[in-house]
Amino acid sequence: MNKHSLRIVTVSLILFTLGGCASSLSGSAYSPGQTRHAMEVKMGVVESVRQVQIEGRQSGAGTVAGAVIGGVAGSNVGGGKGSIIGSVLGAVAGGVAGSAIEGGMNKKNGLEITVKLDDGRLIAVTQEADEIFRSGERVRLLTGSGTTRVSH
Repeated sequence: MNKHSLRIVTVSLILFTLGGCASSLSGSAYSPGQTRHAMEVKMGVVESVRQVQIEGRQSGAGTVAGAVIGGVAGSNVGGGKGSIIGSVLGAVAGGVAGSAIEGGMNKKNGLEITVKLDDGRLIAVTQEADEIFRSGERVRLLTGSGTTRVSH
């Protein structure tokens, strides 16, 4: 396998790995572990909605992939000791860049939804912005399996 083919395979594997790191934080998405479990349902009224940014989850795949690509690219600089130094510097720079790219790929727009429950308590839930919520709107909150979500 030549160097060009190796790079294409490496980049393809990285993109495939990073694409698999994204998970949904939507009020409509359930993990397999959250299914077939009873959830407590509470009713309330939306007090306020605020747009937030949900930071990307870091699996480490971006850092590793970036380091590998940077190391391979850096090894093509010079020969002998220059190649070794290029590999090390390329791996460090690639690891930093890969980590930043992974975090940016997994960022999501979210909503912080503050709800006044029928029992008078006030709670806030943050989830992915896949539904529109407005102040004064009646909603339900589902709580169970360590999560709470707001839905219509």
